[in-house]
Amino acid sequence: MTSAPKTTSARRRWPWRTITVRARILAAVVGLAALALVVSGYTALWLQQLRVEARVDAELSADAEEFRQLHEVGVDPTTGEPFASPEDLVRTAMQRVIPATNEGIGGYVGERMEYTAPVADVAIHEDPELRQVLSQMAVGDRARFVTTTTDLTTYRSAVVPVHPSEEQAEEGMESAALVLVYDLEREQRVFSEVFIIYAAVAAFSLLVVGLVGWIVAGRVLYPIRVLASTSRRIGGGRDELSERIPVSGRDDLAEMTESVNAMLDRLEGSFRAQDQLIHDVSHELRTPITIVRGHLEVLDPADPQDVDATRELTLDELKRMNRVVDDLTTLAQADHPGFVQPEPTDIGILTDEMYDKAVALGQRRWRVSHRAEGVAMMDRERITQAWLQLAANAVKFSPPDSVIALASVISSDEVGFSVRDQGQGIAPEDVDRIFERFERTDRSAPGSGLGLPIVQAIAAAHDGRVEVDSEPGAGSTFTIVIPAPDIIEAEKPLDESEDLLP
Repeated sequence: MTSAPKTTSARRRWPWRTITVRARILAAVVGLAALALVVSGYTALWLQQLRVEARVDAELSADAEEFRQLHEVGVDPTTGEPFASPEDLVRTAMQRVIPATNEGIGGYVGERMEYTAPVADVAIHEDPELRQVLSQMAVGDRARFVTTTTDLTTYRSAVVPVHPSEEQAEEGMESAALVLVYDLEREQRVFSEVFIIYAAVAAFSLLVVGLVGWIVAGRVLYPIRVLASTSRRIGGGRDELSERIPVSGRDDLAEMTESVNAMLDRLEGSFRAQDQLIHDVSHELRTPITIVRGHLEVLDPADPQDVDATRELTLDELKRMNRVVDDLTTLAQADHPGFVQPEPTDIGILTDEMYDKAVALGQRRWRVSHRAEGVAMMDRERITQAWLQLAANAVKFSPPDSVIALASVISSDEVGFSVRDQGQGIAPEDVDRIFERFERTDRSAPGSGLGLPIVQAIAAAHDGRVEVDSEPGAGSTFTIVIPAPDIIEAEKPLDESEDLLP
């Protein structure tokens, strides 16, 4: 039984990843803006409602205080006579209080509502639930503030009861109460309407933020789109690796573009080195393979002399092939970041070691014309390899018993390692050509033509160069120059009498 293909957990878990980056940025911007507007609007509305409730309480307290003072005086201001009963006090107070907007006033005698203000916005007698609550509070022993929610609305009320004196009670007079009522929802609705306008303005603002955010996100992501399209075009084949992505600005996107361009440089260099290696191997190894194959095809196994001769030739060609492969491997590694491993190197000791190794290369009069003293950062093994290659070339192209001088020189923030010989020299038109692979000025001389390219690659890996000073018939001077900005000690040159070259 074949099971159905499973979807990846990433797709099940993160479906939003299919949305474009531009849409995600816009959603984040609009979402944050909407959240900020909602929170700020709700906070402002909540604070405003608290203010409305506080103002209503203040007005109710003011009216209740005025009624209390009138009760304490106990004299009707219109007649100058004392109030005959609590009912007279409530009736007089209702005549003196002018109802505010969304406010209602009522007078209770006992648990019965006897008086209402006809001009008030709130008709207390029209809400039975409110009347029932107020009637219970009207016969209470103290003034009270209460919030009441009915089927019609929510009220904020102040009930101030007045009880008869003992004489009035004996006469059968009942207690009375002044009732002040605010329609709290209607009071708050006035300000809520303002927030409806706020909501409309906020919605329009979100629309503007969305449009501007879409445009800005498009402009911000434009370099990334160019980067992606160029990368796809470059990834179409090796022929496109020479193209680079244009860099604009000095921001993070520009830095990312520069990094991608640097990566393309490395890729192009790797492909170029690979192609060069294939070309070099095909160019240099085809000949010895052909020679070995040809001799093996005509080999007479019955002739011991022919077998020995073929064996010697085959071993010699294989040895040359091995040397060529080693040289090509070195050149192929030259562009790798770890090709050189700089470390503090004593230049004077390196010069002494170089002299000890060079004297075994051939019968020449070896000299050290200049010995620098100092410590600089370099790859000791690679510099020795390149310097020995120059010495080997000097032996190859100079007569026996001629002078070959080695020198190490510190100049400003550079270090030079040179080899001077008394050989045949190099024509000016051949100076640049000798650093190309498999190029030689003398085809009869042994060698693969890879020595000087290796020297140049080692110098370039140190951010340095190879300088040539040569005159046909008078010898040549090859110098490896590498930067050394952090030389620890200054040079200590030998006496000029040590330079034994004419």
